Amino acid sequence: MKKFISGDDAVAEGVRLAKPHVISAYPITPQTITVERLSEMVEDGSLVSEYMHVESEHSAMACAIGVSSVGARAFTATSSQGLLYMSECLPYASGARLPIVMMNANRALATPWNIYGDQMDSMFLLNSGWIQVYVEDAQEALDMMIQAYRIAEDEAVMTPVMVNLDGFVLTHTYELVDIPLQEKVDAFLPPIATRDQVMSLDAPKSLCITAGNDFNQEFKMKQDRDMQSSTAVIEAVDKAFGDAFGRYYKGMMDAYRCEDAEVILVTVGSVTGTAKTVCNQLRDEGKKVGVLKLRYLRPFPTQGLCDVLKSTKAIGVIDKNISFGYEGTIFTNVNSALVTLKERPETLNFIGGLGGRDITKQDIRGVFDTLISKAAGNAEERIQYMNVRCAE
Repeated sequence: MKKFISGDDAVAEGVRLAKPHVISAYPITPQTITVERLSEMVEDGSLVSEYMHVESEHSAMACAIGVSSVGARAFTATSSQGLLYMSECLPYASGARLPIVMMNANRALATPWNIYGDQMDSMFLLNSGWIQVYVEDAQEALDMMIQAYRIAEDEAVMTPVMVNLDGFVLTHTYELVDIPLQEKVDAFLPPIATRDQVMSLDAPKSLCITAGNDFNQEFKMKQDRDMQSSTAVIEAVDKAFGDAFGRYYKGMMDAYRCEDAEVILVTVGSVTGTAKTVCNQLRDEGKKVGVLKLRYLRPFPTQGLCDVLKSTKAIGVIDKNISFGYEGTIFTNVNSALVTLKERPETLNFIGGLGGRDITKQDIRGVFDTLISKAAGNAEERIQYMNVRCAE
């Protein structure tokens, strides 16, 4: 069945199909529509779940931790300052290996106050121990809610997942979305399995224990190893999802027209669609350009990224964030991955879209033109701000 719905609605439909036992909800623009729709589904009986309207984002995550601690399936959603408010709880969830799924509507951080979309909020928390995936459109948003639970609950992973949607550009934009049948989702995503590390009156145990300097490092090393090895699970789940529903997202990342590309633009999130459109236009003009969409930033697809980028002449990275005093966070991660190459391509960082500013096809064309110039050996500033409208 297909519906013309927003990205927020698509997330709610995906959550409904995943059948969480408890939804801990607190409103914040631009994710509020998601938890509103879920409340309506619980009210009309189309979703059998406990809906808890908590008093804050911090409480929303604390509630999800409690739910997951007893072996139930949990969902919550947030955005921007709300994500930062719950940040104290995020390492508890990941360190305790609780397979919570959360939707984050990417939105600018204060101050200045701004309700529109950039990716400063989630980039702030790359080190929280959560798997982070970024979607391109509403269909991917729905599908990733289903995939996220299967990934998080895999016994080899047991790690919470944050599904990120660009605020307003995706959350409030309406698209035609295919909604899978419940029985097909039930076959793909079985009920959450009983696991050992849960609270139980029959078999009491300690959770969120203290570990001093004699053992703490080993806990963190195991958490890191399991996060890195989750790449294989992510790829397998995406393949299984494609086999079941006919939509393949190519796992960790998607290389678009990159096979013979002389310059490649690395993107994350909704800007990918615009970049692909411009890429096609430039290909028609005989220019060898490509787009590499990173879907996951944690775990980071180091080897796959290097395999795609090793033969290109110049690489651009669009960051809808700034690590103040340095550069864009994605640019840092890409450059770090490329150190394994014997011959490193030239890299340029393009920072734009902050506070929800549009990144247009004209902007992307300008980025590709700059990369083509860089590939020809011309000097270009390493960090460039896109579409700046006023003097400092």
